[in-house]
Amino acid sequence: MDLKNANAAMLSNYEVFKLLTDLKEQRKDSGKHKHSVGQQNLNTIMYETLKYLSKMPCSRQSPEIVKEFLTTMVPHKLTKAEKLQLLNHRPLTAVEIQLLVEESEERLSEEQIEELIQTVTDVLPGDPEQENAAPADTEMDEGGEQS
Repeated sequence: MDLKNANAAMLSNYEVFKLLTDLKEQRKDSGKHKHSVGQQNLNTIMYETLKYLSKMPCSRQSPEIVKEFLTTMVPHKLTKAEKLQLLNHRPLTAVEIQLLVEESEERLSEEQIEELIQTVTDVLPGDPEQENAAPADTEMDEGGEQS
């Protein structure tokens, strides 16, 4: 296979998850299973990637959610790569925003960072495991032990 343009497009975790899920379904429907070493390696990569992505918030995203997120990001004047990072990583703190947005200290005010965090939490579906674990973390007493 020849690569014509390696940087033709960047894919979000959602797009990779959807692509691999569809490919898995096609293979299941076709019933063809080659047992070559290369095919087994490809199957392992697909399995491990799907296993990882299914635990991430991208597994609960949809094209509508992605479109809404990108629309709400327009006023922030972020690059495509930065929007993709925010979409994939779903940052919840100012520190995470600083890690994902280049020169965020100069480009974004504290209010804009808080606005970004609010947009991310409002538009993008969260990880149910993290959301269920968060209330448990706040129920610790002063000694650092859970009550």
